[in-house]
Amino acid sequence: MPNVEVKFVDGMTFIGRGDSNHWVIMDAAETVGGTNAGTRPMELLLISLGGCTGMDVVSILKKKRVKFDKFEMKITGVRAEEHPKVYTKVDIEYVIYGNKINPKDVENAIELSQAKYCSVSAILKKSGAEVNYTYKIIQPEAEVTKNV
Repeated sequence: MPNVEVKFVDGMTFIGRGDSNHWVIMDAAETVGGTNAGTRPMELLLISLGGCTGMDVVSILKKKRVKFDKFEMKITGVRAEEHPKVYTKVDIEYVIYGNKINPKDVENAIELSQAKYCSVSAILKKSGAEVNYTYKIIQPEAEVTKNV
């Protein structure tokens, strides 16, 4: 069972670490008593989502022997107006760079992550958030050689 420790530092700054023993700094905006010294907890939730689904997708693509040059995600969240201001909608854009990448392999990896493996996505969906995703495959531009 994972264990997490969270400690109050000062103002609205907290530090936390889990079993991996890596500290994370969390803070609030200056307008609510923080010093803007760390990531907001709700931002960390979206970062966690990216890490969770990203690790799934990379693992599945590697098992399929799909080679890619770079992989990134852009994640946006819409929060409820009223407290506890949970995420009501989350959009994930997966962006994969490389040559000869079969879109079906990418679709399969993302669908497996979203439907079966990513626990953070499952938690968001169970809390009522709509989780949507799109993907892009970007091939490097062809090298141009000029004869002088």
